[in-house]
This record gives sequence, C-alpha cells and structure tokens, in this order.
Amino acid sequence: MISTHGYVAASPPLGAPDTGGQVVFVIELSKQLARLGYKVDIWTRRFDKQPESEVVDENVNILRVPCGGKDFIPKEQLYRNIPEWVENALRLIKKQGLAYYFINSHYWDAGLAGQSLANALNIPHLHTPHSLGSWKKRQMEDAAPEDKQKLEAQFNFSARVHHEQRLFQECDMVIATTPPQSDFIAADYGVPTGKIRMIPPGYDDNRFFPVSEASRQGMRTEFGYHGPVIASIGRLARNKGFDLLIKAFAIVAERLPEAKLRLAVSMQSSDPGDSRMLEELHELVREHHLETKVIISDSLPDEQMADYYRAADVFALSSRYEPFGMTAIEALACGTPTVVTTRGGLYRALDFGVHALYTDTEDIQEFGISLLQALKYQRLRSRLSHQGSMRVRALFAWSGIAQQLLRAVEDRLHTDVAAPETADWSSTMWRQNVEI
Repeated sequence: MISTHGYVAASPPLGAPDTGGQVVFVIELSKQLARLGYKVDIWTRRFDKQPESEVVDENVNILRVPCGGKDFIPKEQLYRNIPEWVENALRLIKKQGLAYYFINSHYWDAGLAGQSLANALNIPHLHTPHSLGSWKKRQMEDAAPEDKQKLEAQFNFSARVHHEQRLFQECDMVIATTPPQSDFIAADYGVPTGKIRMIPPGYDDNRFFPVSEASRQGMRTEFGYHGPVIASIGRLARNKGFDLLIKAFAIVAERLPEAKLRLAVSMQSSDPGDSRMLEELHELVREHHLETKVIISDSLPDEQMADYYRAADVFALSSRYEPFGMTAIEALACGTPTVVTTRGGLYRALDFGVHALYTDTEDIQEFGISLLQALKYQRLRSRLSHQGSMRVRALFAWSGIAQQLLRAVEDRLHTDVAAPETADWSSTMWRQNVEI
C-alpha cells in the first residue's frame, strides 16, 4: 500500500491536516488483507519526527521514507517531491530485500510514486484515486465561480489533472469508489471502462453497529446532550460544507428551537490558504444567533467515534464535493438516521426515505427541511435507523471489500480474464445483497 500524504499511523490523528477517511481506508484495508493471508507494508512519507517504521499488527507494517525535508507538505504540493521519495524507497527495498505481489496506491501523489515503483519492480499497480481533480474542480468552481484563480492557486488543479491523466493511462487498473466516479474517470480522462473496477470503501463492522435505546441514552448523557441533536464530523476543509450545514441548521432551529448542532472538526484548516475557516464558522453562528445551539469542538479521539454517531439523533454529510463519505457510512452502520449530500457518490447506494435522506447541500432551504424531517418524524427515523444500518452492512463491510480487491488483482494477473463491467449500486446485482 502507498499513501504518501498526511499522518499515516496505526492510530492516526484524525482531523490533522490531510488526515481523514483515506488514512482509515488504507489502514483498515491493509488489516483485512492480512486476515486473508497477506503480509502488507504501508509506505508513506516520513516527517515531523516520525519513526522510520511502525507495527500495525503482526502482518501489517508502516514504512516511512523521507522527502522534501522534515516539515509537513500539503497534498496539493507534495507531487514535486515524489521523485525523491521514490529514489529513497527503492533504496530501502533493495537494502531489505523486499519483494511484493502488487502495489495499491491511494490519491494521485501516491499514484505517481506507485507507478514509478511498479515500473522499477515489474509488478502490477492498482491505483485508487479517492477523489478526482476534474470533478473537484467543477464542483468547487460551480460553487464559487468568482474564485477560480484563487482555487487554482490553492489546489493546483491544472497540475493535478495533467498527472492524473498520465497516471490513469499507465497504471494496470483504476479503482473507482462509486459509480459516478467510475463514469467521470472514463469520460474526463478517456480511460477504457474495462480498465476501471468499482470497489467502494469499507467500514469496521466490529466497531460501528447499532445499540439499544437504553445504551444510546447513556451515551447522550456522557456527551451532555439534551433535546434533538444533529451531528457532523470531519476535517476542517471548505469542501466539507460545514458552513452550509450551519446555514441549514438555522432553518431547523427556527422551527425546532430545542434542536442542537454538534460539529467535531479540527482546529486547523486542511485547505491551503484557508486559515480563517474556523473563524468563519463562528461568525456564521453569531450571524444566525445560534451561539447557544451550535457546539464546535476539536476532532474526537478514535475510540469515541462510534458513540459520537450513536448519541446523535441525525448525522449530516454536508459536503460540496465528496467522492464517497466514510463518516456517513459509519453513522449509518451505527443506526443513526443520516442526511447525505447528492454532490458525491454515496447517495446512489441508498434508497431515499428507506436507508437515508439525501439533498443538494448547496440548496440551503432543501438541506434544512431534510434535516428537520429526519428529526421530527419518529416513524421515518425508525425506518432510516434500521434499514440504513442493514444496507451498509450488506454492501460495505471490510471483509468483502478486501476480497473484491484481491479478485481485481487476480483478474489483472491473468490477462485472459476480462474485467467485469463496472458495477452500479442501482443494479440488480447490488440489490440482491440487501433484499429482505
């Protein structure tokens, strides 16, 4: 596994810059591959006084290779240092006599590294982009057309799309995480559909599961909750749409004054050039006179995440752009009624009003009313809680995700086996897994 940016660790500091769902994805997928009989090395960048290596479990290790100095480098800029990283990684592979069956890289910076290593080692390279430069560029420019130059300076879209184009053509297989992402990889980058495999992220079903109402009430007491609570969690990044959520919550609070909103975000923006983002959220709270109704706190310790989801009455995935939405999957798995953005791929796996509600989060009125409905109607809440948790358990448990990846590797190694058509969550194949 290669994931070069962020704080990749056995217990990652979620909410730290560039450290979120992708890091969880890589760690959990690696552990599941180990349970299926593989030994897995997770390669990442070494910085900030991190150790050279770290043990995740007996068959999973993290190996850290330096490049670009000792300071943190944002993922939008790290690609410039990837050639140095590859040179140092190859030197370590030769020194330790390591040999690998295949490489799975994550995000485009690691994809550049993975392709160079695969070429040098003559082994298959499967790339999981997690997000796409072309899609993110469209979504962010549509939301703020007057900021195109600023967005280009912040996110380096031109360089990213250029390198993604070359990477997708050179790697052995591109792993899309949602049906829309698969479509965009084919349409925006000209990748043949036979080279694309759709494998969604997974979640840990040993950690995230529903509990009894009595247990849930105990968790609410521990979090100090009184009355209806909407919760969200994630990195402090503009595309996460926390500002949209505060505006939508103002509609909820007007009609349901006892409602509260809890945001668990990092205290430092992960978007380059957006150091004022946290203060902007506080300004929005003051502007809408929600000071007694909105709680903005730092990211939670990993061990509190499941209870955080369970204690909430509704969970909101408010993103402007979200390739998948790991936090929403975890919330659904915990039985929490969830409202998800249509500006991403996850909603395609869910039936509206059965598994979740979904909304265009840029439409503040629609977003606010969706949150309000999820809070107000008990029969709806009960159905979303039960059916949502069953849906994600059927589709997104890590054991099945790891098996899909290994099948993709086997198909690639045996070139006479054609890759199956890219799956769509609305297809009969997916529905057969969840019929009751």
